[in-house]
Amino acid sequence: MSNNSAKVFAYNQLKEEILKLKLIPGTKISEKIMSDLLQVSRTPIREAFLKLAQEELLTIVPQSGTFVSLINLSLAEEARFVREIIETNIIGLCCKNMTDEISFKLEMNLKMQEMLASNEVGKQEKEKFLDLDEGFHKELFICSGKERTWKMIQDMAGHLNRFRLLRLKDIKDLDWEILISHHKEIYKAILDKNRIKAEQLMSEHMRLMLSEKGVLLQEFPEYFYPQQ
Repeated sequence: MSNNSAKVFAYNQLKEEILKLKLIPGTKISEKIMSDLLQVSRTPIREAFLKLAQEELLTIVPQSGTFVSLINLSLAEEARFVREIIETNIIGLCCKNMTDEISFKLEMNLKMQEMLASNEVGKQEKEKFLDLDEGFHKELFICSGKERTWKMIQDMAGHLNRFRLLRLKDIKDLDWEILISHHKEIYKAILDKNRIKAEQLMSEHMRLMLSEKGVLLQEFPEYFYPQQ
């Protein structure tokens, strides 16, 4: 494996471990342990650490070590705000540009969401549901011709995405049907080419992302930066 390939591999693996909460917020990690675990040299691990620190997913403390960043609700809210502004604007483009291919993908995505919600919900199903949720929104960016914008949003959404996964994992009575019904209503408004309704629905949907803050702060105070 070339150094560049090793760096990409190390970065992707570490980022996934952080975003999936397999590396718990606040956990101390070391280049040596991660090098042994991923079976790559320490140089690509170090480079991956630096990149993840730039994305504020790792915190490098001189003389102390490297830690998985605590979830910062201010950064999560900023990412949610950016998503709301952008997605309520691209939805109008989707009303104009919807193709049969993307329509089919969205319908399949919605059916898979419903299948997951109807099953006994376990840890993997919750992670899969979040992946489907993100996949639904990603298709809207593809439909509007804004794939690079989606990537930009993902680069700044680490704190938001960790919050959302923690919320799904912790709140046993979370009504997934609300999220699914929002997706279905947004999709129908797009098919009806009702831009104004689609924008209103998307704005409402985006504001669900940081619901249940109080519950999670009480349940997992050690996962979060102290609130100002």
